[in-house]
Amino acid sequence: MDLGSELLTPRRMTRQIHVGDVAVGGGAPVSVQSMTTTQTADVEGTLAQIYALAAAGADIVRCTCNEEAAAEGLAQIVPRSPVPIIADIHFHHEMALAALEAGVQGLRLNPGNLRKEAEIKQVAGEALDRGVPIRIGVNAGSLHPDLYKRFGGATPEALVESARMELAYFEEVGFTDVKISVKASSVALMIAAYRLAAETFDHPLHLGVTEAGPPPAGLVKGTAGIATLLAEGIGDTIRYSLTADPVEEAKAGRQLLEALGLRERKGLDLIACPSCGRAQVDVIAVAKAAQEALEDRNLPIQVAVMGCVVNGPGEARSADIGIAAGKKKGHLFIRGQIVRVVPEEDMVGALVAEAEKLVAEGVEARLAAADAGAEAEAEADRLALLGEAVDPNATQVRIERIRRTVEATGTDGGG
Repeated sequence: MDLGSELLTPRRMTRQIHVGDVAVGGGAPVSVQSMTTTQTADVEGTLAQIYALAAAGADIVRCTCNEEAAAEGLAQIVPRSPVPIIADIHFHHEMALAALEAGVQGLRLNPGNLRKEAEIKQVAGEALDRGVPIRIGVNAGSLHPDLYKRFGGATPEALVESARMELAYFEEVGFTDVKISVKASSVALMIAAYRLAAETFDHPLHLGVTEAGPPPAGLVKGTAGIATLLAEGIGDTIRYSLTADPVEEAKAGRQLLEALGLRERKGLDLIACPSCGRAQVDVIAVAKAAQEALEDRNLPIQVAVMGCVVNGPGEARSADIGIAAGKKKGHLFIRGQIVRVVPEEDMVGALVAEAEKLVAEGVEARLAAADAGAEAEAEADRLALLGEAVDPNATQVRIERIRRTVEATGTDGGG
């Protein structure tokens, strides 16, 4: 973990459960989940998507189990999957029992859809016998009608009460291997519901804004809800619910956890300035080219693309490596120290080559391999740009010009 996680609210300590070999809660790393969009009966297609999700950062994957063919598909998928598989159950408790027979490592039950007490207890009892955890997956859009009436709508209290009632059924048969979610498509409602759940239960919480929609709006809503709670120490496993390729969900989840310092960096983190009038190149184009060139290499480093050499290396000194643009030149830097000055057309290529060497050899070795005279050349470029008043903070230069203008016109402000 990096310093970022130490600046967040300490994580809420919960009970710990295990979904296959993935620990959830009890201080375990926050895990990333997603869900397949294939027909589960399509074994090869579903496995291909599961492998893609795992490669993108998913620790756990959920598959629908809505029919007998899906349960039979799960029996073939589970032993070949690189990550634990959770069966998503909607209306039929028989599908939960079939999924358990298929060997899944977890179940998700929606108490708003599966309502009969005897059936709920039967599933919990079978899960208890097999050591399989269950997520109580409450959804604001599918609450039991009695709860809507009792609480006057889908309120935080209604969502938490739905989870509490389901948990009481489980406890009657001695089943406590549970995690809980109280999702809503409203970010504000979702946040309030999870805060209340954190006060009510000591079970691990699965975070998500349900039906968030397509990117970019879906990413914004998902991040607003999930990141807010994680920053408050709430949440043990997460899922973005996007109307998109589920691989985008896994990527977003992993990137969010890395950005918050809750998981160690696994892949590329590219930062870039938003560009401004000082930029000497098309920063957006350079950043895009660098992202495309570096992403497939999956280098676990932070890379900076900065638009000008005046402030770029200093502002991005915490990055592992970066490039800042000068007049027809690129200043390549490692941890803020200039190591090479390259022609503008070679900026991206030089950045990629140096990034690969940095990962292979380490920071100290690459700093030792810096070009002689690179820092002096870079400083000369920076001073030249400052001399042209590119720096908007060159206040003293402006003051001197004002004084010379006033003296030349003979005006002293006296009217």
